[in-house]
Amino acid sequence: MDAAEPALHVTRRGEGPPVVLLHGYPQTHRMWDRVAPGLVAAGHEVVALDLRGYGDSDKPGGDPAHRTYAKRAMAADVVRVMDDLGHDRFAVVGHDRGARVGHRLALDHPERVERLAVLDIAPTLHMVEHADAAFATGYYHWFLLAQPDGLPERLVGADPEFYLRETLRRWSAPGTVFDEEAVREYVRCFSTPEAVHASCEDYRAALGPDLDDDRASRDRRVACPLLVLWGEQGFVARTYDVLDVWRSYADDVRGHPVPGGHFCAEESPAEVLDALTGFLATEVRR
Repeated sequence: MDAAEPALHVTRRGEGPPVVLLHGYPQTHRMWDRVAPGLVAAGHEVVALDLRGYGDSDKPGGDPAHRTYAKRAMAADVVRVMDDLGHDRFAVVGHDRGARVGHRLALDHPERVERLAVLDIAPTLHMVEHADAAFATGYYHWFLLAQPDGLPERLVGADPEFYLRETLRRWSAPGTVFDEEAVREYVRCFSTPEAVHASCEDYRAALGPDLDDDRASRDRRVACPLLVLWGEQGFVARTYDVLDVWRSYADDVRGHPVPGGHFCAEESPAEVLDALTGFLATEVRR
């Protein structure tokens, strides 16, 4: 990777057709712990990385335009990783923020993405353009973390472990128990000022340059096969006709809900793995 670009923490295991796993907020690649081994067993090379600003990847400072943490920059990171590993084409599976990176990756680099799976999101542009009081309440963090002048850094940084654990609790289905060892890793990686700032810049980008990029590419569609999974007890399920929305953004869409809330890969790993292995095994029309 070019020395000017942030160094990324990357894990690689297995052999076969490559699959990139991209995590969401406020987590790391460890969110895939209960899914990745099954993909390896199904005959895939699995590349799971920490997005810039998260986990053990570099956390560059933000810039006034918030382009450092734009999904376009994060998508370019993935391309560089896969270039370094020698893969011209690959599948992408993303959850939450990672799914938004995957969406941008499929638009900016369609020749690289064989298949795309997104977990528990609707497209950013659709969500913003259809925002209402329910959205503002359910996705309060979008508007809090995007505030300027260090306000969210000060608030979240006062007790980052409480904020992270409360986020996991609020966004998952009642009674969900997360793997405590993985959660301790999330806390370790999230609890520095640099990490909190980076995550806020991610959300500032979401309501700034990401929207600019999405509007500029409104007429471009995801051309590769797209699998959409979402938690049947989560905000996305309650708010959107998920497949219908995605069919306005992609040509070949399929998917279904899985039990639980927002954290599909941790709340319903067996169902997610089953859906992914079937999707990844389907033939892609050229």
